[in-house]
Amino acid sequence: MSLRRKYNITHRTTYTYFEPVSVCHNVLRLAPRNTSQQVCRHVAIRISPEPDTVKEYEDFFGNKVIYFSIEKEHARLMVDVQSEVDIVGPPTASLWRPMGDGGEIRQFIFETPMTAWDEEIEQYARVSFQPGRSVLEAAGDLMRRIYTDFEFTPGFTTISTPVAEVIRERKGVCQDYAHLAIACIRSVGLPARYVSGYIETVSPAGVEKLIGADASHAWFSVYDPAMGWMDFDPTNNMIPGDQHITIGWGRDYADIAPMKGIILSSGSHGLKVSVDVKRLA
Repeated sequence: MSLRRKYNITHRTTYTYFEPVSVCHNVLRLAPRNTSQQVCRHVAIRISPEPDTVKEYEDFFGNKVIYFSIEKEHARLMVDVQSEVDIVGPPTASLWRPMGDGGEIRQFIFETPMTAWDEEIEQYARVSFQPGRSVLEAAGDLMRRIYTDFEFTPGFTTISTPVAEVIRERKGVCQDYAHLAIACIRSVGLPARYVSGYIETVSPAGVEKLIGADASHAWFSVYDPAMGWMDFDPTNNMIPGDQHITIGWGRDYADIAPMKGIILSSGSHGLKVSVDVKRLA
């Protein structure tokens, strides 16, 4: 495949603890994975203070995972992840096929706590998923409706806000839109997965900046038996393409959270996250 674009991504996470932390265990999912549209050329991770243990592995979904522990007292934790990614193909359906009895696909059909649906969500879904309509056409219609019907409102929800509340209030952010779309698709018996990634920070001259830049982004992917997996970004009403970089995917946000951890401390903490996505010449 020919190179279409090259990106350098810097993702910095800083925790400031109000009481010293003696031990912490953390799991990172911040290294972009290889797909039919992108190749991750390089990942460099800097952790301060220096961890006592670092291990790398792939999770059940094939996402890159980094585990580390710090077993000395510290008042601040900083994690810098720098990645270089080549976009090598246009946005097309992934032709991955299920093996055996299709169990790999079925795991994306069942609801999870973050994608639980009710009657209102199912009714909203069936406006798009009508008899005689292809899966991809219906998913595209659902994407456009969410973009039109909902107000992008940072701070209105948290990652634990139920999708039933999101559809009732018609407000949310990219994670909410992805979870809502997945809940809709699964409510009609079809598989859908949550995709985590980034959008190019600076758009070309004269092009409006996409929503979700300067932070982690999220969208959804639907499985069509004839075509495979196809991505849709309801936050920006577009098929993810040259400006989208995929980190990984799972059943919902919990499967692909950028950073999760456990600390041994009696105090609370502050969190700051910054993301910079730069296109390289």
